Amino acid sequence: MIPFFKSKIPASVLGLSLDGNRLEGVVVRRVNGSLQVRQSFSANLALSPLTGDPELVGREIRNHLDQAGIRERRCALCLPLQWVLSLQTAVPDLPEADRASFLQLEAERGFHSDDLVMANSLFKTAKGATFATLLSVSRSHVVAIEKVLAAAKLKPVAFGLGAAAMQPPGEDSARRIFTLVINAGGVGLQVTAGGGIVAIRSLDSAIETEGAQKRLSADLIARELRITLGQLPGELGETGVVLKVFGQTEMARQLVAELAPKLQPLGLSLEIAQKVSAATFEGAVPPEMALSPALALAAAYVRGVKTNPNFLPPKVNPWQQFAAARLSPQKLAYAGGVAGFLVFCVLAAFGVQQWKIHHLQSQNDAISAQVGDISEAQDQILKYRAFYDNRSRPLEILLKLTEAFPDEGAVSAKTIEIHDLANVTCGGTARDNQSFLAMHARLAAIDGVTGLHAEVPHGQPPLQFSLSFNVEGAVTNGD
Repeated sequence: MIPFFKSKIPASVLGLSLDGNRLEGVVVRRVNGSLQVRQSFSANLALSPLTGDPELVGREIRNHLDQAGIRERRCALCLPLQWVLSLQTAVPDLPEADRASFLQLEAERGFHSDDLVMANSLFKTAKGATFATLLSVSRSHVVAIEKVLAAAKLKPVAFGLGAAAMQPPGEDSARRIFTLVINAGGVGLQVTAGGGIVAIRSLDSAIETEGAQKRLSADLIARELRITLGQLPGELGETGVVLKVFGQTEMARQLVAELAPKLQPLGLSLEIAQKVSAATFEGAVPPEMALSPALALAAAYVRGVKTNPNFLPPKVNPWQQFAAARLSPQKLAYAGGVAGFLVFCVLAAFGVQQWKIHHLQSQNDAISAQVGDISEAQDQILKYRAFYDNRSRPLEILLKLTEAFPDEGAVSAKTIEIHDLANVTCGGTARDNQSFLAMHARLAAIDGVTGLHAEVPHGQPPLQFSLSFNVEGAVTNGD
């Protein structure tokens, strides 16, 4: 895949651990190479996530998250170990593509069902033989928990196992490591060696009830360890067998005290785990979350460490679903041919357009000199046109205005103003009122004269007058 399109690892995630009806959660955030624990909570659910109504269970979980102030939407969930079925098979030397098909056939034959979500973990013995531990979870369980998380407004990014998150199969692959994860609902046992999970079991019967008290049976757990040791492939070797115990409850401490003397005959050395992640945390981790499967899975996810196994079904986008359901290989080939033809047509259209642009540019370059000369001539014409105009509109207006005045001098003009070659103002004197009115009538008769306005003279001769009018278009005599 091109690096540019690789999905970016989110900086924070909500880790959840489901054990029966008990739910634990912790928000882990990555900051400058270290991790921070932002919020944590634990709650006993009143409704079962598997049998309860998904909407009601989701609403109950949402209420617990809101009370803890948790707003993170992405979540990584540790599934209960009781949900997991497992079997082991030897893997022949096959190419990678054929190996996946082989494991799928082995899983279908071993589990006798195809309504399962599958995962597998490969490991190698000291002699180089390859084995696979096939793991499966009922698809109905996975679908039910997905609906519950959706109702709680959470987006799952991983469905892992607490034991595998706390003791990753790839760590310390040279030794056989037995991992006991002790919680309120039971005990989980995982065996890792050769880089993978060799065995994984839930020891529910290890919890004994004495009145109101619960305790773990060290004898039963020791017997289960002995049985598991006997079932391991002999090629794994007999050295380097370690038992790691994860748990902080009083019940866990009591088990460690009672179990320690029983390990020496089994060849097991005891290690008490202090933390569940190799990551560096900024600040102290809350004691109740220090050995939490939820913290281990969340820390691995934000660090970009691949969690194996992961039972979250891959998400298929709608286009892939449509293509897989509706399009045969022949139809896909036909669609590809049509798409290629359309791409060719688009490229051809752009090619023709570029050719036309180049051709027109060449023509423009050929006439650019002549265009420059013509443009320069037009600029000169516009600059000097007023000096070569044969028409003289002001003189024409004065000529016609003069024709409106009588020849004998009964009316004479003293001032004439012409504005915008259209608006005329004239002032003068008249011998008597009749002479002025006669001149006024002749002026009004001139074609193109509009808006004639005059102040009629009064008083003793000579009479003072003023008039104004507009000239529109060519000026012609009304005769």
